[in-house]
Amino acid sequence: MIGIIIFVAALLLLFFGYYVAYTFAGVALVVGFIFLGLDLFAFMPYRIMSIMENTVMMAIPMFILMGVILQRSGLAEQLLESMGKLFGGMSGGLAISTILVGTFLAASTGVVGASVVAMGVISLPVMLKHKYDPRLATGTICASGTLGQIVPPSIVLIILGDVMGISVGDLFKAAVVPSLMLVTAYTLYILFVARTQPERCPPIVVTEDKMLILKQALKNIIPTMLLIIGVLGSIFMGIATPTESAAIGAVGAAILSIFFGSFSFSSLMQSSLETVKVTSMVFAVLLGATAFSMVFSYGGGDALIEEFFLSVPGDKWTFIFIAMLSILILGFFIDFIEIAFIVVPLLAPIAELMGINMVWFAILIAMNLQTSFLTPPFGFSLFYLKGVAGDSVKTSTIYRGVMPFIALQVFVLLLVVCFPNTFIFY
Repeated sequence: MIGIIIFVAALLLLFFGYYVAYTFAGVALVVGFIFLGLDLFAFMPYRIMSIMENTVMMAIPMFILMGVILQRSGLAEQLLESMGKLFGGMSGGLAISTILVGTFLAASTGVVGASVVAMGVISLPVMLKHKYDPRLATGTICASGTLGQIVPPSIVLIILGDVMGISVGDLFKAAVVPSLMLVTAYTLYILFVARTQPERCPPIVVTEDKMLILKQALKNIIPTMLLIIGVLGSIFMGIATPTESAAIGAVGAAILSIFFGSFSFSSLMQSSLETVKVTSMVFAVLLGATAFSMVFSYGGGDALIEEFFLSVPGDKWTFIFIAMLSILILGFFIDFIEIAFIVVPLLAPIAELMGINMVWFAILIAMNLQTSFLTPPFGFSLFYLKGVAGDSVKTSTIYRGVMPFIALQVFVLLLVVCFPNTFIFY
């Protein structure tokens, strides 16, 4: 009963809009003190110390810094401008260029909010100006902006690797093919719309020389691509750990900002402050979730969940179906960080007990968590885009626009569920 009480109380407070970290920590403190006694929290300093000494989690601020520096370098603006001119002459070209730039930003920054805001500011006005269907335009921007959740180096994969005790390098390798499948699915959908309903995504007139546009696009892509290859390649080849490669990426991003002519010490300071803010948020949630999971575990909650899943008729496929459905539903209301720190630690031991491949299971969770950024009513990408779009599009238009892309995400997730050996490599 203690486990049920603490879980329901936390969810209710989250629904009412209380801060996540304080909700988890506060509920754990109150429920733990009432039912288990204050002596239980004598173990908290040891848990906090283990978090602070965790070298894997050190990669998070480094990758965030790398992403913020690149975002401030003007990379998104330059890429969208050159890609738009390169593909704009074909029906749906602007939408396809948005997807490609979103993929590139995901691999180089991994910061979902920054990607959605950048493309919302630059790409949305251009698409609306050229008579694109607002639903298609907003859906494309939101979906491509959330690719940072699954495309390596992803903060979600680092968190899942630490929570589930899996090599982050293996998760990065395993996520490559599923993330490319998502990009392909988005692109094929745009091409299908362009073929069947060309009035929703008309071509634009490009008067500049194609070779000049291509040269400019390559100038924007190649330096950042080299940084991505250096970061991910060093992990995949076993030359560096994710933490070490994250540090290389942060330094490389600073060098690239010099290359793009946007480096300044004030900009570096602002990037560092932004990194501290985001990192503090992640670790505050982690500390609150640690207190929550401790009280939940000592209150018998984990044993209750394990008993439930082991008693459910069927095999591991029933467990996977219930787990994925639960995460999908929770994603409608709470953020991926809460799910990763609270729900995943409850499911991981059961999956391991059932003999499920943990890397595969982690990729399924990561792809499922990506939908939490798109699903109404609390999808963060929807709010990011609405914030920069203002009155140019209605909130209901954004909600309708993301529906086909949510369906595509679920479809690709089902493919990875049904054919793990085909799409997962590590």
